Amino acid sequence: MSKNLVIYFSAGGHTKLKALQLADAIGADLFEIEPVKKYTKADLLWMNPLSRSFREVATRKSKRPEIVDKNLDLTGYDKIFLGFPIWGWAAPSIVNAFLEKHDFSGKTIVVFATSGGTTNLDGSLKSLKQSVSETTVLQEGRVLNGEWTKEELADWAKGR
Repeated sequence: MSKNLVIYFSAGGHTKLKALQLADAIGADLFEIEPVKKYTKADLLWMNPLSRSFREVATRKSKRPEIVDKNLDLTGYDKIFLGFPIWGWAAPSIVNAFLEKHDFSGKTIVVFATSGGTTNLDGSLKSLKQSVSETTVLQEGRVLNGEWTKEELADWAKGR
């Protein structure tokens, strides 16, 4: 019997809340992507060219933030829900760093996000596809802004 896994990165707490709610709604295990250097409020001022998030968006194709090295056993998981905030119309580069570190061959990854300004996941899917094997199925989910009931999240996940 296969299980679901919700993997998420959250710098400000919004994506973490959605990931916790989704995992609860579908009875999934949970895994957090953590940066070695935690993000501060100043780091997240995405319109400030001196902020860490702004610089990471600008260098996302060439640099990856360091992630906390935690053991992740993907055995038994067929479907993985991957959540993150959208930074600069795509997933933060820490998500790419995480995908590049693990082997998701033969897995289905359903992408979900939180965002203050877009509901479009095209940029995220394009950048993330470069970080997974050709046998990994990367599936567009949706931006989970606003309030969702447990039943709504379960119904949405079931259709993926």
